Amino acid sequence: MGSMATVGEVGERRLIELMMEILTPMPEQPIPPWDDVSGLRLEDGRLAVLKTDMLVWRTDVPRGMTPFQAARKVVVMNFSDLASKGVKPLAFLASIGIPRDMEVEAVLEMTRGFDSGSREYGAYMVGGDTNEAGEVIVGGVAFGLADERKIMRRSGARPGDILATTGGFGKTAAAFKVLLEGYEAPRDILKPILDSVYMPRARVREGLALAETGAVSASMDSSDGLAMSLHDLSRSSHVGFRVERLPASPEAEEFGEALGIGLEELVFYGGEEYELVFTLKPELVETARRALRGVGCEMIEMGEATKEIQITYVEDGRKKTIKPLGWNHFKAIE
Repeated sequence: MGSMATVGEVGERRLIELMMEILTPMPEQPIPPWDDVSGLRLEDGRLAVLKTDMLVWRTDVPRGMTPFQAARKVVVMNFSDLASKGVKPLAFLASIGIPRDMEVEAVLEMTRGFDSGSREYGAYMVGGDTNEAGEVIVGGVAFGLADERKIMRRSGARPGDILATTGGFGKTAAAFKVLLEGYEAPRDILKPILDSVYMPRARVREGLALAETGAVSASMDSSDGLAMSLHDLSRSSHVGFRVERLPASPEAEEFGEALGIGLEELVFYGGEEYELVFTLKPELVETARRALRGVGCEMIEMGEATKEIQITYVEDGRKKTIKPLGWNHFKAIE
């Protein structure tokens, strides 16, 4: 890699690889670097679990989204990654870059969003930092504590494990087509489609319930889209996946049918869904299903992990390759 390359040329994942080559690895790091969160081992067998994620107003806040919703979404982004590990969020910090001409009320609305998002999941906004900036940039940090034995990492899937998720996909892809590409959604599904982007939910109760079962072999959140999540799980666990059931939301089905857009595109290549995507030990599938029903979630089985490291969708006996496309900062992945 030449020293004159730009971040746009290398893409987000390669940039992170190059940065990690510089960092001194922590001895006996309890959670590997490519996972959703970072962890520090405490003396009592618990882990302190940390996550940071940021939102840039110009690129991440679509039209119609309020300062309250944007700030709340930063909390959801961070808490979703803790949820995918089975970790209860306890505290949240925010760092805000604020332009000089931003209205005070907008900043106070963001503060209400941070507080409301934190309280929604039983956590507290405990502080942060503000600074002047050329545009609005919000960075969040989530903190939680967990029993190390119950952490659901990305790296444990084995061939034959059942691939599942906590909910249907495709609503956010439909919303982005409405907000960014000018498509018109059928009136009866417009609000739930837009709410999937404006007011997403982190699957915290679901992650905690799954972690208690011991049924999960690997887990992550799906904020980069279903296709990219499967590729990331594959990379960490060294398995492939065969998807046999498309986990489509009813709204995505209606939207695709009304506008002539393929359901596969909406389901696999959206992003910002914040569902949990996970693999289950085959003998404990029903245990996991019951645990999720206990918190009001109907699990969707999608397929299974394979020894052959490729990711395919089987429809009517035909195999289609699922490409690693999704939300990637700096560069569209080819």
